[in-house]
Amino acid sequence: MIKKFLAAVLMTISSAAAFAVPFGSQSVLVVEDDTGKVLYEKNASTVAPIASLTKLMTAMVVLDAHQDMNEPIEIEKQDVDMLKHSSSRVPVGATIPRRDVLQLALMSSDNRAAAALGRTYPGGMDAFRMAVKRKIAALGMTQTVIEEPTGLSPHNQSTAADLVKMATAAANYPEITRITTSSEHLINIKGRDVEYHNTNRLVGAKGWDIGLSKTGYTQEAGRCLIMRIKAAGKNATMVLLNAGASSVRVLDALNIRRHVLGDDAPVATSPVRARAAVGGPRIKASAGGARVKASASRGRFKHAPVSRHRRHR
Repeated sequence: MIKKFLAAVLMTISSAAAFAVPFGSQSVLVVEDDTGKVLYEKNASTVAPIASLTKLMTAMVVLDAHQDMNEPIEIEKQDVDMLKHSSSRVPVGATIPRRDVLQLALMSSDNRAAAALGRTYPGGMDAFRMAVKRKIAALGMTQTVIEEPTGLSPHNQSTAADLVKMATAAANYPEITRITTSSEHLINIKGRDVEYHNTNRLVGAKGWDIGLSKTGYTQEAGRCLIMRIKAAGKNATMVLLNAGASSVRVLDALNIRRHVLGDDAPVATSPVRARAAVGGPRIKASAGGARVKASASRGRFKHAPVSRHRRHR
């Protein structure tokens, strides 16, 4: 009897310790996918800017329209970010199949690509906004407003609770899950194969089973993350909003896996060792020229110096 009592006390202490782990993100929600059970919650009903998490909604609305994914889309001047002046490796005038534009918007969080998807929606940007409103209503996202396709606007706002609904819906699109869980992808830009990387450094990391991923960042939104993972026999969705730094966002994900889901992540996925070139592409000259590699996360280039660019993802 005493042993059972002590065991119960130890389990209580262990559980309390787990939820005493400090999370750096201002809003956190972790939900078990199979049951809908809330595993952890912190300010889940607080409305906040969502930055590029917006692009999951953009992708769903575009895919719902059943547009030709092989249709070439030209990147135009109006797709350039004049609000935050974020950088892009997709030059104005480049013509890219819609399928690759979607890849750029989701995996590399390219703002010009997302803007082009909204602009080329059937009926134009006004029709796109109406389709987004209908999708938001259909998903029961009562605390969500999305005004444009990139997430650059601070008026694109939601809650962690609503974003779990969005993530659950997005996970039903095979194209979205495939793209957001790709660690890298080659896209032909004006005759050159350009290698882009996922903005989530945990995608492709050893030991991580990720079913959906999207990062976000603006000054107003902080560092944000939506991710569906499988760990310790559980399928779970996590939403992190307004972390102060990318390392904080990654550490929160690690702590959720370890302390909320009860599954130790490999050492190799610690914030220091889980680095990836998450912004700038590596360019491979298709005509046999020298290969140019760039790592935007450190601003270093081999063979050719290039200035740093601000990114919002």
